[in-house]
Amino acid sequence: MFFRPSFGILALALAASSAIVAAELKPETLAAWREYASVVEQRRAREAADGSRFLVLDFLADRDAERRALASGAVVVREMPAARRDGRDIDVPSGLIHHWRGAVLVRGVTVGELLTRLERADPPAIQQDVIRSSVLARGPNTERVFLRLQRTKIVTAVFNTEHDVTFHPMTGTRAASTSVASKIAEVRDPGTPQERELPAGADRGFLWRLNAYWRYEAAAGGVIAECESITLSRSVPSLLRLIASPLINGAAEESMQRTLEGLRQRYSR
Repeated sequence: MFFRPSFGILALALAASSAIVAAELKPETLAAWREYASVVEQRRAREAADGSRFLVLDFLADRDAERRALASGAVVVREMPAARRDGRDIDVPSGLIHHWRGAVLVRGVTVGELLTRLERADPPAIQQDVIRSSVLARGPNTERVFLRLQRTKIVTAVFNTEHDVTFHPMTGTRAASTSVASKIAEVRDPGTPQERELPAGADRGFLWRLNAYWRYEAAAGGVIAECESITLSRSVPSLLRLIASPLINGAAEESMQRTLEGLRQRYSR
């Protein structure tokens, strides 16, 4: 399973500042990303060890309200609090990490049926803005997927991406999956004879890293599918930060919403 990140508003903000130039993915930025992802994964591992709760929403104060909203047909999307290490914020020099969670009820299926259909999906992508998709390799509970992504908002950004997906069957009522982008290459002059991939980490910086963590749990009427995603992009110029930040967050929320709605439409019965 995947999450399609939103980088259009970031592109808009950078375009407004005439700042669309190559942005280098610096070692300290990448180190901060790795630390952040590690903290998220450690927290998720602790949650997984709790036998009475499973979904991320179950560890939150408003879990009952969220479950009622999901049962009524709503798509629940929330920005996650920034992950912290030993009580301190994780500084991301020259970068931004976007951290979101969302859930939806997929009706009329069991956990096993949904996981099987996700593993066998062809084409694998369910998100909008996917120009092409294909399965590069499949193994037991694993697959490697190619997605060509496009997003247009003032400027157009096209990416060739590859994702390593692992499915984790657990019980008859619970399962999980993880998708980690192993390649993200912005494409210059897409669709022309001059088309070429820009060097990774030396592009315009709209999308540098993407991890998506999914959990699936049986519920009345179907399966709750929950996605937690983290993405890394370049930082926003300080003069635009107050204007751009709400727009970036709003676009990320919309992207998560569309991803979950697409999942429900494709797999509900």
